[in-house]
Amino acid sequence: MTTSTDKNQDIYKLRGLIKDIESGMLTTIDEHGSLHSRPMAQSTEIQSDGTLWFFTNASSHKVFEIEHRQQVNVSFTSPNQQRYISISGIAELVKDRNKMQELWKPELQAWFSQGLDEPDIALLKVKINRADYWDSHSSFEAQSISL
Repeated sequence: MTTSTDKNQDIYKLRGLIKDIESGMLTTIDEHGSLHSRPMAQSTEIQSDGTLWFFTNASSHKVFEIEHRQQVNVSFTSPNQQRYISISGIAELVKDRNKMQELWKPELQAWFSQGLDEPDIALLKVKINRADYWDSHSSFEAQSISL
């Protein structure tokens, strides 16, 4: 059984692994059962409840895929540090205006020219189930974290 202290330590470890990586590759499952990946800019660090957040357009194809199959993977790499992170979780679309205001960063304006007034803007919430990582500082054997 995982205690809340263990979970907090695991989240802290994951935050440290991805903190200086600006974007990850979000992989969804398309309507044919194939994997489909695309880059996504991080909106924030991993939240204390084990979630990642990304801004998106609510009418995008990735949202369609997530509405049909919620299982996703987000991978982060930092080749210079020989650090590789693979996060598996469950995604959902969130249209909470207060959460969007909380997570908004000015650099997101490049994708959402109208900022939070963009008509189709929404959030993807990824609830982390498991993370595997390879870090040359510890070893190149996979390490796993389950939340």
